[in-house]
Amino acid sequence: MKPILYAHPFSSYCQKVLVALYEHGTPFEYRRIDEDEHMRELAARWPMRRFPILVDGGRTVIEASTIVEYLELHHPGATPLIPQDPKAALEVRMMDRVFDNYVSTPQQKCVFDVLRPEDARDAHGVAEAKAMLDTAYEWLDQRLADRTWAAGEQFSLADCAAAPFLFYAYWTHAIPERHAHLRAYRRRLMDRPSFARVVEEARPYRSFFPLGKIEDE
Repeated sequence: MKPILYAHPFSSYCQKVLVALYEHGTPFEYRRIDEDEHMRELAARWPMRRFPILVDGGRTVIEASTIVEYLELHHPGATPLIPQDPKAALEVRMMDRVFDNYVSTPQQKCVFDVLRPEDARDAHGVAEAKAMLDTAYEWLDQRLADRTWAAGEQFSLADCAAAPFLFYAYWTHAIPERHAHLRAYRRRLMDRPSFARVVEEARPYRSFFPLGKIEDE
């Protein structure tokens, strides 16, 4: 029986899992949560109502990074997204957390603030979020100076995270031109077939992005 993914194609955390599924070529059932029935099923399994979730053989797996780890164990592909070597795996997991905590989190802070009523917005918090993105961009640019992918020369879980988070971060708070290594890395991610597929699947939903039109790429 195929695993079931409850997700939405425009969600960055859902895209993180979709990249992993497409990298592995794993057959799965895609239940999009913009259908009310699927959202009710998700809520019955995970009362936080956050997505994505994966259901496999009656087991519910939550949180994008954990879902990718689960797929590595139970539905592995030809190329592992988490190395067998413990030291290399630690670098992958560390970089995954960097993209989650210091790119995605501040980026989403900026987006969610725009969705608030005007009198409830947090200008100071948004300024802090953009400052965190600036710091993350500089650190990542240095980190990527001598490697092809986030954790080395092999595409990994960390790149599954980086692809959607940098995609949206660029349109939230632009990556400066001086960070040539980071900008080139983002371009490599955009050209990766698994993420290119994700971008195309999400294209019809670009009007959802509240900070203006995403450039056509």
